[in-house]
Amino acid sequence: MGKIMCPGQDTAFWTPGDIFEMECANCGAEIEFFKDDAQRRCSNCGQKVANPKLNLGCAQWCEHAEECLGYDPKTVMAEAEAVGGESLLDQLVAAMKATFGQDQKRIDHALAVLAEAQSIMRAEGGDPRVVLAAAVLHDIGIQEAEKKHGSAAGQYQEMEGPPIAKKIMKDLNLDEETVQHVAQIVGNHHSAKGIDTTEFRIIWDADWLVNIPEEFPDLSQEKMQKLIAKVFKTPSGRKTARERFIDQS
Repeated sequence: MGKIMCPGQDTAFWTPGDIFEMECANCGAEIEFFKDDAQRRCSNCGQKVANPKLNLGCAQWCEHAEECLGYDPKTVMAEAEAVGGESLLDQLVAAMKATFGQDQKRIDHALAVLAEAQSIMRAEGGDPRVVLAAAVLHDIGIQEAEKKHGSAAGQYQEMEGPPIAKKIMKDLNLDEETVQHVAQIVGNHHSAKGIDTTEFRIIWDADWLVNIPEEFPDLSQEKMQKLIAKVFKTPSGRKTARERFIDQS
């Protein structure tokens, strides 16, 4: 009996949007992508280009995914490795830096949250595109909040961040579902109202891991234990916080 193709990867089950074209950032030639291509090489200039709409469906958790696709989707998605300097993550970071300009404090914070989110995601799962984009862009409205409202308070960040995040993601040709999900995370990353997805919980915990040393530098061990138990939303985030902030001696 021949090998039966997984329905998630069988093109007979795909929709028209699962095969698309995008422009090579290096030479402008059109590159055809299938939704599960991690990357393609431009036939015109040879540049490797990452798939900005990578959609692996069930392959993200299937134990046979590497055999089916020819690569490990967890590694490709979780690490978001740079390919020829054109990975989606590279482009998101570049857009974030361009928005923040000389504000190195905000740039460093976003990159720190990104690193924490990647670590939590390896344990908790979730859609890597959403997690990576939300981590990089979660504070993207902070300067606009200061400009319009004279304050960087969370409520103003949540108000001003989503429109900026949406524009960045649409400029990078991210799919609408991802754009809306990330925008919802950006619009709730301080208040945690109206969203409780795996991706949101990862960003929430990653942000707390970065913020605790600055916002609670002198908290007693007892109060720190209570804070961690109260605010963290993922087992791995809570475990990391305990290991990092509670004296184990």
